Amino acid sequence: MAGASGADSLLDPLLGSGQGGFSPAATRWMGWRLRLLVACALLGCLTLFLLARNLADAAHIDAAWRVGAQGQVELASSDEDVLKPWQGATLSGLGFGSATVTLDDALALQRSARWIIDDTQRQRHRALHEALATVLANAAAAQQPAVLHFGGIALEVPVERRGFADLPAMFWLLCGVALVLYLVGMVVLLARPSPRNLLYAVMAMCQSGTLVFMAVESTLALGLPGPFPRLDMPVRLALDLVTAATIVTAAGVHPRRLPGAGWVAALAWVAAAAVWGHAVWGSGTLLWWWAQASVALLALVAIALLTWSYQIEPHPFAMVLRRFGVVTVSTWLLLTVALATADRLAGVNHNIASIGSLIWYVFFASLLMIVPFLSKSQQVMREFALLAAISTVATSLDLLFVAVFSLGQFASLTLSLFISLAVYSGARQWILNQLLGSSMLTTERMFEQLYRIAREVEAHPQRTPMLLQQLLRELFEPLEAALVDKPASATRVAGDGSTMLVPVPSLNGADSAPAGSIVVRFAHRGRRLFTQEDARLTDRIVEQLRRAVAFDKAVEQGRSEERLRLAQDLHDDIGARLLTLMYKAQSPEMEDYVRHTLQDLKTLTRGLAASNHRLSHAAAEWKADLTHRLTAAHVALGWSVDFDEDVLLTVVRWSALTRVLRELVSNAIAHAQATRLDIEFSLQDDCLDLTVTDNGVGRNPRAWSHGLGLGGVRKRVKQLGGEVEWSEAQPNGIRCHVIIRNLSSRH
Repeated sequence: MAGASGADSLLDPLLGSGQGGFSPAATRWMGWRLRLLVACALLGCLTLFLLARNLADAAHIDAAWRVGAQGQVELASSDEDVLKPWQGATLSGLGFGSATVTLDDALALQRSARWIIDDTQRQRHRALHEALATVLANAAAAQQPAVLHFGGIALEVPVERRGFADLPAMFWLLCGVALVLYLVGMVVLLARPSPRNLLYAVMAMCQSGTLVFMAVESTLALGLPGPFPRLDMPVRLALDLVTAATIVTAAGVHPRRLPGAGWVAALAWVAAAAVWGHAVWGSGTLLWWWAQASVALLALVAIALLTWSYQIEPHPFAMVLRRFGVVTVSTWLLLTVALATADRLAGVNHNIASIGSLIWYVFFASLLMIVPFLSKSQQVMREFALLAAISTVATSLDLLFVAVFSLGQFASLTLSLFISLAVYSGARQWILNQLLGSSMLTTERMFEQLYRIAREVEAHPQRTPMLLQQLLRELFEPLEAALVDKPASATRVAGDGSTMLVPVPSLNGADSAPAGSIVVRFAHRGRRLFTQEDARLTDRIVEQLRRAVAFDKAVEQGRSEERLRLAQDLHDDIGARLLTLMYKAQSPEMEDYVRHTLQDLKTLTRGLAASNHRLSHAAAEWKADLTHRLTAAHVALGWSVDFDEDVLLTVVRWSALTRVLRELVSNAIAHAQATRLDIEFSLQDDCLDLTVTDNGVGRNPRAWSHGLGLGGVRKRVKQLGGEVEWSEAQPNGIRCHVIIRNLSSRH
């Protein structure tokens, strides 16, 4: 199991802290880490500000455009008076001076070349957007209007600076998400610099870059601002391939390093570099298909590595990451199929490429941001993950319905939302159980375990760690639960969620220090992560166990005091009256009877006054008492005692066994007309075996009606968890056999 944590595991400092040695998390951010994080945050904000300023200074025509039913560019709306009458008209060209750019399809409104399938169309897209950007920039520089061509009509429209106010809300939203993801990556890296966290930071920064490109594309009106048309395809493809290769590398080393992980990572990077080189320096043939297939293939390799890692060591983080990987690659393939299916439907293809890719990247960014919080496992993070997944499914279904079944926008949206919400409501709890697991220990079983452990802890305080460890095994079903010497002040979940550290309390003494800690790893047989809810549940269970032990002690103390009071009252009151009656007896028989009664009372009060009885002492008292009674009745006693351990009998056990023996002897004297009574008493491996045999006249015990006497014997034996059986002895008489297993563990 050593390969699971590694040199940079979050568990290492947790177990090496010592007594009270947990450093506050805030101390991690003292010094250069804090300064570097602030510098990174300022750099990110400055970059986004400069980007927004550049876009605000770009040339812009105050008009909104849309893709028509036949794939043409249509004027959607405009505040310019000259354009208002032409809303819904088809735009055929844009010009300035002697340069005119022909617009014969909706390629001018296609946001990104990354999601254009046809290689020729992709090249046209770049050339078209560069030409449009040049025309608008020249018109803005000359401070002269540009010319919009609607069929044979040419309209002069002013070209102005866009300004910050005209940047769309989607631009600021995507920039905000990109900045947050970038900062999360930097926080993870600076919190614990390590190769694994560096890989996460690389993925976060790549996706932040992709979101920034998409934010720029959301400002599209007519033409992308330069130099984005030239950078869009190679840079965004590089970001996707680097992310996929990084995922493969991370899957090979986390949560454990796999054999040959270095070679697999090297092959992944070579494959990513080859595809990117084919795009930039090669012929670029079938480039979109190569890109989609490469990303999907690398993702499948990562899923295979996580599956292999889980087979070697069932680490819950591998299971969670594999599930996220399956969801992610499934939506990627669904988006690819939807886009390829709608390739010949210009309007639908445009919507899928714009909206579908946006949803997928935002969804993937949300998954990346959720990963560091998995060990915290806040409820809002889980719900956010589910809602992000269901929104992605809804959007993909919407686009698929439009592309394949040619449904209207309202009908497809309604149907996709209905299906997605139905799946969400039906599968939500199952998904949560699969992601984070659920306790298999029922409430009834929990109370039974707490009660049993409390009684055992009271009887054997040294077994507290073992008993608590057993309870944690039943509660969380971990693959590993080990006791360590280093104590902890509170229950803690390790940073990756695979481990929980539980302090062992001293349940038999309130002021005692914790007796070490229990390290529980790989919950639910390695299928889920430990959460903060698990830590709080464990704390509550330990507290209830502590209260149960304290309550049991208080009850036992009350019982002991009450027994002492009763014993004293019996001795002082009833005993004194019996003694007076004995002295006033008018016959030797009456005096002898009262003397025997006094002896029984003395035995009873002595038993009530003592909280525990040694088995050897109890056996001696039983023999003396029974010998006295049988001798008076002229019955011989055969006595045989054998036990491998001189256990302590509680008052409950002592009293029950005493009354059982007395009742059986009384029956032999009063009803059996026996002349001999043999008692065999043995205790082996905590199993009591008692046999009482007489040579009287009793026969056929199955036909007996069990009154108060025999019924009391059966009831008391059952209370001790035992069994009693009467049978005929040979050549005559009755044998009573009592067997009680686990005598010392019962109360």
